Amino acid sequence: MTDTFEEKRKDSVGREGTTIGLFFIRLLLNMGGGCGGDSSEEVAVDLGYEPHVLAVDDNLIDRKLVEKLLKNSSCKVTTAENALRALDYLGLGNDTPEGTASKVNLIITDYCMPGMTGYELLKKIKESSVLKEVPVVIMSSENIPTRINECLEEGAKMFMLKPLKQSDVKQLKWNFMKCRD
Repeated sequence: MTDTFEEKRKDSVGREGTTIGLFFIRLLLNMGGGCGGDSSEEVAVDLGYEPHVLAVDDNLIDRKLVEKLLKNSSCKVTTAENALRALDYLGLGNDTPEGTASKVNLIITDYCMPGMTGYELLKKIKESSVLKEVPVVIMSSENIPTRINECLEEGAKMFMLKPLKQSDVKQLKWNFMKCRD
């Protein structure tokens, strides 16, 4: 099952890496403003840049799957078992001392979680002056169009159905590799 996430590819100069790892490097370069041509991609790879992703899911199996997918893709991964722990990690929790926010480049969260949903987490992130530009991807095992639209309207970059599979990686690549107008 994990073999689908470990497809090895060579980049334009012959370096081997996982498809999604190179994807995340390009994603982060593109979101930093501009399209990120080959030379900037090569610099990121040469420096060993490792994007930091926060993965939030109350289901241990789903959380471990996302973690493995991202780690196999040369990402630094921090996991949280619920939205409140994620807020604490991000420096937005009620008991979090000011100025202790952790830097992440992408947040992937489940929608249905006890205590606080992924949608509520998304809203808190987008209300934060520090984190509002961090891309958030919502995952769910339920395909409910009103829920999907609600998340996208609130600022989610993408809504993906669980469990994650190879076609989701292609969809992420398609959506995030395009240069923003």
